[in-house]
Amino acid sequence: GFKVDVLNKGKIEALKMGGLLAVNKGSVDPPVFCILEWKPENYLNTGPVVLTGKGVTYDTGGLNIKTGDYMSQMKTDMAGAAAVAGTLYAIAKTGLPLHVIGLIPATDNRPGGNAYTQGDIITMYNRTTVEVGNTDAEGRIILADAISYAGNYSPEIIINIATLTGSAAMTFGNQAVAAMGNAGRKYFSMLEEAGYEVYERIAELPFWEEYREMIKSEIADIKNIGGREAGAITAGKFLESFTKFPFIHLDIAGTAALKKDDYYRTREGTGSGVRLLSSFLKKLAGSYTEKIS
Repeated sequence: GFKVDVLNKGKIEALKMGGLLAVNKGSVDPPVFCILEWKPENYLNTGPVVLTGKGVTYDTGGLNIKTGDYMSQMKTDMAGAAAVAGTLYAIAKTGLPLHVIGLIPATDNRPGGNAYTQGDIITMYNRTTVEVGNTDAEGRIILADAISYAGNYSPEIIINIATLTGSAAMTFGNQAVAAMGNAGRKYFSMLEEAGYEVYERIAELPFWEEYREMIKSEIADIKNIGGREAGAITAGKFLESFTKFPFIHLDIAGTAALKKDDYYRTREGTGSGVRLLSSFLKKLAGSYTEKIS
């Protein structure tokens, strides 16, 4: 019941989405950029809610290749993209009266002969330059293009969801989604309420401006990694740099894939984020109804 537009590599090149194109350089398969839109006749919001989701279909780490068993679950590195698609499906099935757009940049990350490298300078969709400090911090690079593209819609809020950092998984395990951002408290409150109701709880991390200092570059506008300290937060600050609109980032690295069943959550792909975002959007629609009444 929602509209889907899939942009091929030629269109991505025409848009100059340098982040998505860079990560794709080591692959034999072309990237896609998917635009999902649910716009019912009775929608209540003036600006759309834009959901962006990481669609790395398989992550080897690129030239900074993953070692040990860190690659074993990387077929689920597209869980953020799946959550966006699942959420759009859910709200369309229930006829939610909100205008919602989903943006999914999709590629794998492989160490092919033309793969992007440490030290590369990438020019992104919004013309920001990025110094590549690690090719395994690829999700934020493709998402930055999607987040800056979201600005074309003048959104009420952008919510990003991704299996983005080991730091988030190490901090919260599989019990909470790491949440951070600059959006107003009402959005975080609704997300927190939704998380408790559907048992996809969020845990908010600080998002102070000082963290941005850790990803400053001497040779580009910004670099894609700031070291091991505060890794989940600096990844979020990197993403925030690509929009002027209210922004929330959800890191589902710890909750998207499990090694064994955990009650209702099945092993491997859990669908983390679908119920959280669907419930949040229902609450947001309800807040508009209350204003009208």
